[in-house]
Amino acid sequence: MAGTVDPHITRAFYAAYQDPALAVLEGFHPANHALRFGAELRLAVTYDRQKLLAIAERLAPDTLPALERAVRVVEQDQFVKLCPRSLSSPLLSIAERPPGDITRAFVPSGRPVVYLETPRNPGNVGAVIRVAAAADVEAVVVSGQVDPWSPVVLRSGAGLQFAVAVGNAELPASTGRPIVTVDAGGEPIRSDLDPDSILVVGGERYGVSPAVRDRAERSVALPMRPGVSSLNLATAVSALLYSWKTAATERNGSSPW
Repeated sequence: MAGTVDPHITRAFYAAYQDPALAVLEGFHPANHALRFGAELRLAVTYDRQKLLAIAERLAPDTLPALERAVRVVEQDQFVKLCPRSLSSPLLSIAERPPGDITRAFVPSGRPVVYLETPRNPGNVGAVIRVAAAADVEAVVVSGQVDPWSPVVLRSGAGLQFAVAVGNAELPASTGRPIVTVDAGGEPIRSDLDPDSILVVGGERYGVSPAVRDRAERSVALPMRPGVSSLNLATAVSALLYSWKTAATERNGSSPW
């Protein structure tokens, strides 16, 4: 199918990259998860409809009908100009971010919150969101400069920002949730953590700040071989959440959240 060059599409994507109410989804997987968790694609373009729909039919037939309805075909040159990164799947789309105030996640709900304190690497933030969505936590809250809705984070998170609440916020001065920091000097992770905990993970270089460490009720760590100084941010969050959840399930006969 021949594509077209449409200046309205170009303007729509340039505007969406700057709009805090919208998400630009680069590639198939972020769009697929957006659709699977209730979003609608306001605009979706491809330069190879046949290849795109074959990918969708193989990997996600449940979202194929919605994708078929939404996608428009453009010239490959226009597609390349719209996206600053090379994509393995020929899809670029726009969706509305879910409404809501991320600070509501600090209200106790019976499920933990993952709080990333000033992370530096957008790819790590996306990977944490992916883990957190799979573990079914309440939210991922990020402080500092990394936007968890940026295209890079959306791509590394496979669009699972639509499956778990995410946003930027500072840790409030008081909250009804216990604060648990992740620190190399903490106690080994156990199953008796409060499911309402805010699990605070520090930035890749400096770890948890002294101010937050002083507020914490507990500090936990993963046992590691001597000489290994740290784990990747997302790897650590994954190991902590699943160690906690699995041990609590075995101990109590049901999931802690």
